[in-house]
Amino acid sequence: MAAIAVDMDEVIADFVGKELKLFNRLFHESVTRDDLRGTSLRQLKPEFSDVLLYLRNTNGYFADLEVIPDAQQVVRELSRHHNIFITTAAMEFPNSVTDKYNWLRRYFDFIPELNYVFCGDKRIIHADYLIDDNSRHFTHFSGKGLLFSSPHNYYEKAENRMNSWNDVLKFFGEID
Repeated sequence: MAAIAVDMDEVIADFVGKELKLFNRLFHESVTRDDLRGTSLRQLKPEFSDVLLYLRNTNGYFADLEVIPDAQQVVRELSRHHNIFITTAAMEFPNSVTDKYNWLRRYFDFIPELNYVFCGDKRIIHADYLIDDNSRHFTHFSGKGLLFSSPHNYYEKAENRMNSWNDVLKFFGEID
């Protein structure tokens, strides 16, 4: 059984979708996912950077993120054959810890709570695989990094890019 570390935001939880909905509603904008190809909302609209950071640090911000399509089904299937650990850099937004914990209990209750890893620097993660949308987490990772596609990493080259959870299922189906 392989140990698979799975990031939360933009891998199993749709952080960008929430941020875009909220931003567009609050500021009467119409920014789309396509507008974020190769960038982030904070980079695209730097004049709103402080407000976006403030919102992310608000209690409840991470509580109602939508689940990335097929994430629940594929992670459940992988958990039958592998040890799954949810690894999130929650310390970037300390107020997110309770929201993220409750979100995991609601949508991924089949993952044992002892397999939740709330951390800052992911270099402490020792697993065979890390599925993450930020390749910076692969730098000191001893296993194999799988880059999960997100608007901000659109132009990034990756040996193991996963465009969807079906790609992840196929990848692990081929190595089993």
